[in-house]
Amino acid sequence: MTLNDNMKTLNDLTNNSVERMTALGELNMKVAERMATRQMDLFGRWMEQGTKLMRAATEARGYSDLYKAQVDMTKDASEQMMAESKTNLQLANETRDEYRAWFEATMAEMRKGGGLVEATAKA
Repeated sequence: MTLNDNMKTLNDLTNNSVERMTALGELNMKVAERMATRQMDLFGRWMEQGTKLMRAATEARGYSDLYKAQVDMTKDASEQMMAESKTNLQLANETRDEYRAWFEATMAEMRKGGGLVEATAKA
């Protein structure tokens, strides 16, 4: 192989590496955005619960009314947390699959690049 062929091979390997790292960066950003969205949703729910508690405390006619409101809120919050846990588990599984796909694609590119380097070295 000529020097130009060697430089082309090196250039191709470098470009592939940059593309893989760019893909990883994009994947990281997508995951971070999803997590931030989930956290903001959860924060909003807790703010709603706090508002409901304050409303129940001010509108309750007695201790039993306040206690009933708190029990209802606790039940509602528990159901929301279970749903949130399931959603977060699904998100974690999707994220794992996306990282696995990226890793496998990167390993395939590296094997292909390793073959190019071997061929170049032998020539």
